Amino acid sequence: MSILSQIDQWPSENAVSVVVDGQGQVLDQHGDVNRVYTLASVTKLLSAYTFLVALEEEAISLDDPAGPEGSTVHHLLAHTAGYDFDSETIRFEVGTKRGYSNTGFEKLAAHLEQETGMSMAEYAHEAVFAPLGMDQTQIAGSCAKDGRSTAADLTKFAAELMNPTIIAKETLDDATRVHFENLAGILPGYGRQNPNDWGLGFEIRSTKNPHWTGANHPASTFGHFGQSGTFLWVDPVHRLACVTLTDKNFGQWAVEAWAPFNDQVLEAYSA
Repeated sequence: MSILSQIDQWPSENAVSVVVDGQGQVLDQHGDVNRVYTLASVTKLLSAYTFLVALEEEAISLDDPAGPEGSTVHHLLAHTAGYDFDSETIRFEVGTKRGYSNTGFEKLAAHLEQETGMSMAEYAHEAVFAPLGMDQTQIAGSCAKDGRSTAADLTKFAAELMNPTIIAKETLDDATRVHFENLAGILPGYGRQNPNDWGLGFEIRSTKNPHWTGANHPASTFGHFGQSGTFLWVDPVHRLACVTLTDKNFGQWAVEAWAPFNDQVLEAYSA
């Protein structure tokens, strides 16, 4: 029996999980890969990749002023601009803490739209979704939390994250290293982390404990989870990725289930 079948025991009506190897090939899957799910904050991975394309195309730059006074695109992407989680309230000075923020990503989308004359949804479709054949993926609303997709589409995206084709590998490598090091902050659902490491829109596992990835995942593992009960991680050491989508909102059930599940996925498929 597939390890992935564990998701049938989770408190969700529907769930799907796919494991992808370093060549972008599916190693295993369980559930309906064509069912559309709301992604919540996993949307940020898609948006971050869109912003990386825009950076390469020089539509925007990391040094562009954006957000509160003294903040730049760089700060917004790395959640260090000072915004509250979901409002324009400024909670700390730019660059002094890691303040995970939906608002910061929405400010990035507004900046991109101002600089390109295209909506965030249009830019994401043309820059990322269409080239990767992600036909069932869209951002309809906030670029921080309003994405919808399927496991089949996100499998293509996971493959892209291991073997980038629409941006340079160097660009992705830079985005998935720690930016603004040694900053503490709150990881939603898991409490204060010091450091609360982040790249350019990508959460980096680092030394966080507790965490939604497994205890045995390398520090360089990156990805994101969403409050809608979704996650996507990439382990660049073992060249492995996992996409898991549910329709049960994140809660204590996920805190208890995800980390052991992800450890078992790592053990089973990285051999």
